Amino acid sequence: MAVEPEHASVNGRKKPQRPQRTHREVADELRARIRSGVLRPGQRMPTQAQLAAEFGVERQAVRGALRILQSEHLLTNISKGAPATVAERADRAPAGSAAPPQPTTVALAPRIASAFEAEHVHIDAVCLTAVSLTLAIGEPLRQIYAGRLKPAKVDVRVLLPSRSIDLAFPVPVGGRQGHDDPVHERWLAQRNAQGQVLRHNLLALRATHGIDVRVTFRALPFTPPVKLYLLNNTEALFAYYTVTRSEAQIGQESLPTYDAQGVRSMLFAFEQGDGLRDTTFVEQSHLWFNALWETISSELELTD
Repeated sequence: MAVEPEHASVNGRKKPQRPQRTHREVADELRARIRSGVLRPGQRMPTQAQLAAEFGVERQAVRGALRILQSEHLLTNISKGAPATVAERADRAPAGSAAPPQPTTVALAPRIASAFEAEHVHIDAVCLTAVSLTLAIGEPLRQIYAGRLKPAKVDVRVLLPSRSIDLAFPVPVGGRQGHDDPVHERWLAQRNAQGQVLRHNLLALRATHGIDVRVTFRALPFTPPVKLYLLNNTEALFAYYTVTRSEAQIGQESLPTYDAQGVRSMLFAFEQGDGLRDTTFVEQSHLWFNALWETISSELELTD
């Protein structure tokens, strides 16, 4: 795996000091390195002094970050005198009630990768553009091409908003601009592009690895206020789309909009068998998804 510049100091090369970060931001970065395999199970971490210099923080912030990762069972042997060690099987993300709520960019990829350990991978998703899902699928794809994973079958179903509806978001702050709404057109282009990339990358596994792959999209007649990912009929990952005012750069013009940053949404994990609450949530989420898929959704073509 190629070493990204931001990870260079872990591999012995120095880097310019960054602006001050919080202990949670340091934990997020180190967690991502562990999940991606840059820091491997059994590997010694850099010293606290090295981490403090790399991130431009005090050692107290480093110790706080390490304690977070220790509580998540990603690190062991944390002490003042010696570097911590990446826990064995730390590349496996905790599921269900053991998984703390995390931003989608942090939480989704390792859960998707774990789902791909099954012989028959089944993923259902309800989302606005499929950006997060497309990014997350990249991790198991890398592991498949590296020979670490080889499912026999992959079945992906995605529900996305229809192009013909009036979206609740993203929308211009001042209201819609007729039939040629540039905010709507930008969303539509992103929805189509992300869906096409997702489908192309997954279907390529047929030719390269002989995996039976099916990717299907259907259109919803409403804007989903939440995103939901259902993995192998046993896990449900849920997040709210929180709408905020932002600026959209469209061509040479900057337009104020109401939009949601889905990749930053906090993802909550539920696992079947992990207590009545989690089991019921997973079951009801599947019933809800299948009801939408089989009733009010319609065929979706990812075209302009």
